[in-house]
Amino acid sequence: MTNLGKGLIKVFEDESQSYIKYLAFAKKAESEGYKQIARLFRTVAEMERILAQNHLRAMEEIRATRDNIQKVLNDEVDRNEKMYLSLIEEAKAEGNTWSTKSLCYAHEDKKVIKKLFKRALEDIGKNEEVVYYLCKACGFIVENEVPEKCPVCGSRRETFKEVI
Repeated sequence: MTNLGKGLIKVFEDESQSYIKYLAFAKKAESEGYKQIARLFRTVAEMERILAQNHLRAMEEIRATRDNIQKVLNDEVDRNEKMYLSLIEEAKAEGNTWSTKSLCYAHEDKKVIKKLFKRALEDIGKNEEVVYYLCKACGFIVENEVPEKCPVCGSRRETFKEVI
């Protein structure tokens, strides 16, 4: 890989992380009553998202949908499942309850993502309508119908939001 390729990966990762971090900072500022600062964080977060997408485009990582799904299945999901199992054991060994919980949520969510993308690959072109709901507490995804409680974190059905 060229230095440019490595550099693009690095700036893509940095911009992506900043996007999420600034959204979290905005939420905190909002909860503390700093609406203008929250707005600034959200604006800068959106800038970071745009920059990250531009870098991804420059790396030619956005391909045909079938290829994008296969990339998710091959690269991200399988790698993340192994990584999370290792980190969960490490967090448990350190007695870090919040990290253990957060990592367990992510591990369970990755299993669902794998299932959803495998089905999407099998059903590509059918264009059947599916409504996705996301648990705002842990990130768990369900299709078409919201359960009474999140099967991962136990949150009430009101915690789920429809994703458009």
